[in-house]
Amino acid sequence: MTLWLPRGFSGDTATEVRRSRFLTRLARVDDEDAARAVVAEVRGTYPDARHHCLAFVVEVPGAQPVERSSDDGEPAGTAGMPMLEVLRGAGVSNAVAVVTRYFGGVLLGTGGLVRAYSDAVSSALVGVPLVRPEVRQLVGLEVSASEAGRVHGALMARGVDVVEASWAATVVLTLAVPDVAAVVGLVREVVQAEVDLVSLGTEVVEVPVLSLREGEV
Repeated sequence: MTLWLPRGFSGDTATEVRRSRFLTRLARVDDEDAARAVVAEVRGTYPDARHHCLAFVVEVPGAQPVERSSDDGEPAGTAGMPMLEVLRGAGVSNAVAVVTRYFGGVLLGTGGLVRAYSDAVSSALVGVPLVRPEVRQLVGLEVSASEAGRVHGALMARGVDVVEASWAATVVLTLAVPDVAAVVGLVREVVQAEVDLVSLGTEVVEVPVLSLREGEV
């Protein structure tokens, strides 16, 4: 199951390993440019740090996700890829993780660096809000102005999302549903007449889910 961070989310955490400090910025991003903008922001916040390692995963409609990572001067394979593996393992996409390291004077070795960067991202993921993207079909339902309020309220009460109402001589209610065929009978019952649902395309709805707990990342 793919999970996203909520829109606008950005959070900072810190871990320490043998006096080296690892500062993690975890943020929601929807394209590669946004991910690199977060990296640039972190570099500007901590200009004196030697390493700003990154990993991000961004969904691309109709194609494979874009995945990037960087060790930023750390030994090859000890930072960016382990960070990316944590995001993959948690099923988190549309997210960027940037880990800034301040060296504490004690060498960690390659294995120690892999664990430290992995743990930095894992710790950042624990407890953060998450959403599950769901593609829903948009359909238009035309009703009389006198019935619009009743129909709108009855549909919402039965779990059908009414995302828009366009008022004119008649009212067109835009419904967002997982499966049009599954709700036709319900809509007919509410309207108390035959209905003609007009396809209006699709939209992605972000449904909140439980946060990841320690041990799940």
